[in-house]
Amino acid sequence: MTETTAGPGPGRLGAAGAAVAGAAMVTNGLAYLLPMLGARHLAVEELSVLATVLALVAIAGVAGVGLQMAVAVHRARHRGAPTNRVTLVTTAVAGGAVAVAAPLMMTALRLSLAVVALVAATTVAVVVASRWLGELQGEQRFLRLAWAMGAVAVGRYGGMIVALVLGAGVVDTLVAGMVTSYLVLPVLAWIARPTRRATEGLGQTAGAALRIRQVTSAGTAALAMLAVSYADLIFARQLLSPADSGAYAVGTVLTKGALWAPQVIVVLALPRLAVGDSRVRTVVLAIVAACGAVLVAASALAGGFAFRLVGGEDYAALGEYAPFFAATGALYALVFAVVNAKIAAAARWPSAPLWVALGVLAALTMAAAPRTFQGIMWCALATAAATALVMVLSLPRASRAGGDGRSRRPGRAYDRRPPAAAARPG
Repeated sequence: MTETTAGPGPGRLGAAGAAVAGAAMVTNGLAYLLPMLGARHLAVEELSVLATVLALVAIAGVAGVGLQMAVAVHRARHRGAPTNRVTLVTTAVAGGAVAVAAPLMMTALRLSLAVVALVAATTVAVVVASRWLGELQGEQRFLRLAWAMGAVAVGRYGGMIVALVLGAGVVDTLVAGMVTSYLVLPVLAWIARPTRRATEGLGQTAGAALRIRQVTSAGTAALAMLAVSYADLIFARQLLSPADSGAYAVGTVLTKGALWAPQVIVVLALPRLAVGDSRVRTVVLAIVAACGAVLVAASALAGGFAFRLVGGEDYAALGEYAPFFAATGALYALVFAVVNAKIAAAARWPSAPLWVALGVLAALTMAAAPRTFQGIMWCALATAAATALVMVLSLPRASRAGGDGRSRRPGRAYDRRPPAAAARPG
């Protein structure tokens, strides 16, 4: 696993992309397998609890997504910049936010204190792990990044999958997931360790420290994006019967599949966008849109099979709704790509349209639409479509981001690294 902090050439980039894609497939596969096993091994009420906890950890752990993006953008511009302080602050804020929200989660979502405590503990591990992912991504050490992504996936989902197979209840399953999330952290630190070749010329490039406001900007945008994409599941838990909310949880597995399937291209593109390669943005949006169209078409042709695969035979009758769940995820995948492009370009308030969308979705779901499976599904799809349209139209024609976080004139790529510190192929 020898690799430098490279700007890979076409051949190596292809191999790196394949490795990251493979790691993403493992991550998505384990993420999909978990609720599938839950649907087969847990009662409907426990399945709803499991799906709700996974959504809450994803929302709270989005601070880690913001940390990863901010670290990746900064490391792309300043190789070797320190990240310890911002990691500690981000972790403390994320864990504290869950603790403050604990009474609300216990009352509104009918979760026990033990389950809420597990949400907080797991969130801390998820955020800490994101620091090393961001370092590897920003330095374009994509082969190591693939190994790290696989380790994170095994830690986050592997313990819960094993617990379900062994017949554990929902609380014991969540405990197993929390324990394995912490066990993989030393492995991540080892994978992300700097190598001799990777540290050559480091003194010339590592002077600028990552600021908290950069993490806050990225984290706020990522939080808004994931909050609006998971909100329908939360509303379903609150407004529908246990049986209907469990069925809706199965449908959202398709949403998340369409959301995360094309994200490998975003992972590979972010460091290039951070140093001013604006041509990449058009390619990324086109690939994400095409991937979404394929997934929606496939779900329309095999919706019953998709629901049967995810939840079992009891949910096969819901197959007619599969393309709508997939379309919601595909639209939010496009939103996520735009969010990354805006963060790389140091755009101001990249999360503003997303917070507006969340408010609109809440208003529609709580006050206007029928409180049914179909009513929540249509609200989620309409909100996703409007959000994607607004976000794509709000992109500037060209954007450049400088190492100080300020926009640069179009047409001028930015890279202050001296020749001696330039990235090597590999």
